Amino acid sequence: MAAVLKIEDFNLLDDGECEARIVAAKRMLGDRLCILGHHYQRNEVFRHAHFSGDSLKLSQLAAKTKADFIVFCGVHFMAEVADIVTGGERTVILPDLAAGCSMADMANLAKVRKCWDELSTVLDPDQMVTPVTYINSAADLKAFCGRHGGIVCTSSNARAVLEWAFARREKVLFFPDQHLGRNTAYGMGIPLDEMVVWDFSKPMGGLSPEAIRKARMILWKGFCSVHQMFQPQHIDHFRRRVPHGKVISHPENAFEVCQKSDYVGSTEYILRTVRASQPGEHWLVGTELNLVNRLAEEMRPRGVTVEFMSPTVCMCSTMFRIDPQHLAWTLDNLVAGKVVNQIRVPHEVAEPARAALDLMLEVVD
Repeated sequence: MAAVLKIEDFNLLDDGECEARIVAAKRMLGDRLCILGHHYQRNEVFRHAHFSGDSLKLSQLAAKTKADFIVFCGVHFMAEVADIVTGGERTVILPDLAAGCSMADMANLAKVRKCWDELSTVLDPDQMVTPVTYINSAADLKAFCGRHGGIVCTSSNARAVLEWAFARREKVLFFPDQHLGRNTAYGMGIPLDEMVVWDFSKPMGGLSPEAIRKARMILWKGFCSVHQMFQPQHIDHFRRRVPHGKVISHPENAFEVCQKSDYVGSTEYILRTVRASQPGEHWLVGTELNLVNRLAEEMRPRGVTVEFMSPTVCMCSTMFRIDPQHLAWTLDNLVAGKVVNQIRVPHEVAEPARAALDLMLEVVD
């Protein structure tokens, strides 16, 4: 039986050699293989994806594929979702296990359980609070929501999910991204003084019992490091330079950035909106660099200018870990009959996590 090929040997290959190996492996594996590529992925890997999209779209595609192997060119929580929605019936692989998400890491099960226990000293969270986790979170947090009458959301459907949550209970505990929660709730008419930030590093989240009782939105102190690079002054400078320009931002951006933007929405919303532009339009886009650069190239022949919001280069560094060398290594091992870096969510976690995900799809259907 052939031995597992070592990543160390592939790290020495140049991108051209990896490209040739990836193409050959895709041809040999045929319909048994499905490569999913997130929009934030680097071009050298993104071009090999059978399907591309944001977290929700790729999860839905994973649920539908009949391929034996799903190679997820994204980050760890995305591969976990793919394993959950396929019921463990497909082999889900993450080419580099170090491809995580700094935002997701800001909320773990121990911290969320501690928060829930501390909330129970002020109110009855199981009766008064709906836990809502952004899909950018670990599987065990999705399972926590499933066990406590909660739900998962994405940036595409956060409003619909929050409307569902507030129809059931008076408060929402939203994690791990405070900005998506704040921007969405504010757009629903919830004032800022009815939102508080739970600082997981402090007892009781750094909040008084009175503040907890008053709050409708309890926002976890988490954020996306990429979207924190965008600042209101970037928009101000653009508007002075391009008075007729339009600004579109992802809701993971800070409140002030979203308030100054003309449009705010998910990755898919950004793509759809900019692609509907007329010749001569000029956009400032506040989201990840690889996506913006590809969109700029796509729209340039149509006379549409697409500009990255930050003067500082900022890409998803953990997504960037998936490189041609890791993808070639993963696929060559599959050709040799070996599976590396399989992502498998334990049944006791996957079952309640899937309940929370299924509820999301039911609510937004």
